[in-house]
Amino acid sequence: MTDIKTGTAEVLGATLHYETRGDGPVLLLIPGGSGDAGIFDVLADDLADQYTVVSYDPRCFSRSSADSAPTGQQVEVHSADARRILDLVARPDEPTFVLGTSSGAIAALDLLAHFPNPPELVVAHEPPSVELLPDAAEHRAFFREVRETYLRDGVAAAMAVMAAGTSGGDAPEPAEIPRTEAMDRMVENMPIFLEHVLTQFTGYVPDLDALRSRSDRLVMAAGRDSAGQLLRRPAEHIAQHTGAGFAEFPGGHVGATERPLEFAATVRRVLDEHRAGNSRT
Repeated sequence: MTDIKTGTAEVLGATLHYETRGDGPVLLLIPGGSGDAGIFDVLADDLADQYTVVSYDPRCFSRSSADSAPTGQQVEVHSADARRILDLVARPDEPTFVLGTSSGAIAALDLLAHFPNPPELVVAHEPPSVELLPDAAEHRAFFREVRETYLRDGVAAAMAVMAAGTSGGDAPEPAEIPRTEAMDRMVENMPIFLEHVLTQFTGYVPDLDALRSRSDRLVMAAGRDSAGQLLRRPAEHIAQHTGAGFAEFPGGHVGATERPLEFAATVRRVLDEHRAGNSRT
C-alpha cells in the first residue's frame, strides 16, 4: 500500500478527516452512499503513481465529525466541503481533477457548476439525479419509501427495497467485495445515509445550464453492468442535455469497490485523454 498522509479540514460546522497519497496533480475522490475515504483504497493506490490522490470522510461519517446532529444534509454544503479539501491540498495554478461516485457524484456536479476556479475535469459516476428524469415523481416516491422502510423496519429491509427498485430485475451478480474496516464503517454510517442523505441528494436538481457552460470539464460515467437500470439514466440524461462526455466503466453502480483495478484503469484513461486533448489546444 502506498504511504498515506492524513489530515483534518475545518469546514462550516464540521471537521473532516482526509487522506493523501502519491505525487502529481490532485485527483479528489468523493465517496457516495455511506462510504468514506477507505472505499477507494485499492483504486487510490493504483493511481498514486501519477496523481496526488485525495479522499475524505464526508461530514457525519466515520472519522469526520459535525458540530450538530446530521439532520438536513444539503448538497451545497457537501460540495463546499469538497472545495475546501481541494483548496487545502492543491498547489497554486496546478489543475485539479475530481471523481465522484453516486451521491458523491452529485456533490461533484454542484462543485463544478457553482464554484469559481473549477476543476480541470470532473468525472461523475452514476449520480442518482432522478429529478431530471421524465418519471421523476415515481422515483421520488421510491426513495421516500426506502427511507420510510428504514425508519420502520431497519437497515436490512431498506436496502432490500433499494436493491429491488434500482436493479431492473436482471442485473449481473455483483463481484464479491472483501470485508474491510472501511466496509464496517460503511455499515455503521448507513443509518445516517438512509435517514438524512438519501432523499436530500436524490431530490437535488443539478443546474444543467451551468454544467452546459462547463461541459468541456465534465465526463459523465456509468457502469457497464448498469445497462437498463435506474441509476444509469441520470448520467446519460446529463451528458445528452449538456454536451458533456460520456464514459462507460467496469462493473455496476459500485464498480469502484467491485472492480477497483479495472475502474482505476478507466479513470486513468479518461484523465489521460482529457489531458492529451488539452495539450493539443
